[in-house]
Amino acid sequence: MAIEAGQLAPEFELLADNGEKVQLSDYRGKYVVLYFYPKDMTPGCTTQACDFRDQYASFAGLNAVILGVSADDQNKHQKFIEKHDLPFNLLVDEDHQVAEAYDVWKLKKNFGKEYMGIERSTFIIDPEGKLVKEWRNVTVKGHVEEALNYVKELQA
Repeated sequence: MAIEAGQLAPEFELLADNGEKVQLSDYRGKYVVLYFYPKDMTPGCTTQACDFRDQYASFAGLNAVILGVSADDQNKHQKFIEKHDLPFNLLVDEDHQVAEAYDVWKLKKNFGKEYMGIERSTFIIDPEGKLVKEWRNVTVKGHVEEALNYVKELQA
């Protein structure tokens, strides 16, 4: 069952790129920009991560943290962060339980092949832990600015 705006966001505990366990509840009192992406080091995912990197200070100034989630392992996340100087955590969801909880683990098609994978999606979670906005099947271009503007509007 898909989550909806106004509901509590599904709690999780995942391993971060730095080896620490991260829980959504660790960020109570802050806005959380939780974004799911298919794979480290791919062109679209790199563009998206770098767009979030470039707006990191703006999000931080709005009391918002950014967390990226994919099924890649800790080592791949570390390399991705180092290569692109990402200032936020990437979380390991190898068994895709969190992706399933947020209903972003989907059947995908590429060059005639079908496989299960993460649908690029972003969720804004308020300081009380409620989902306030979701974007599914995200187009990378312009998306980070849209998310940033949404968080600004929440505080206006």
